Amino acid sequence: MTTHRRIRPFNTRDTYPEQQLDNDLCQAVVAGNTVFLRGQVGQDLDTAASVGVGDVEAQTEQAMHNVATLLDEVGSGLQDIVKIVIYLVDPRYREPVYRVVGRWLKGVFPVSTGVVVTALARPEWLVEIDVTAVIPAGGAEGAPGGVPAP
Repeated sequence: MTTHRRIRPFNTRDTYPEQQLDNDLCQAVVAGNTVFLRGQVGQDLDTAASVGVGDVEAQTEQAMHNVATLLDEVGSGLQDIVKIVIYLVDPRYREPVYRVVGRWLKGVFPVSTGVVVTALARPEWLVEIDVTAVIPAGGAEGAPGGVPAP
């Protein structure tokens, strides 16, 4: 018996055709009432197309939209985020990225870690957002339906 659910499974050979990879991954794992999201970037969840190339704010908006979408799919929501880790390829991106994230998470108060890295998995990605959340008892009842606009 499986004790967790895998949401939106995919294989890296399809997502990164230019690379010699063959890894089975997913966008989210639900273990008990805990939700672990794959790091979200400026990439459309349905088409895998990069969004906002060269624009860190647009990439952050897409990443947060993805976070909201995935949480909604598992019965959670932005208000249920407990931890967020933000990876930046340039420390100068901190202010614009945190302004966007702050708008999406106004009033949530998660713990947060910020890390500057040399690069992300694709050269066009400037920010990656890693989220851990919970599913409240009874699902996301009382939470607004669908993906909220910040």
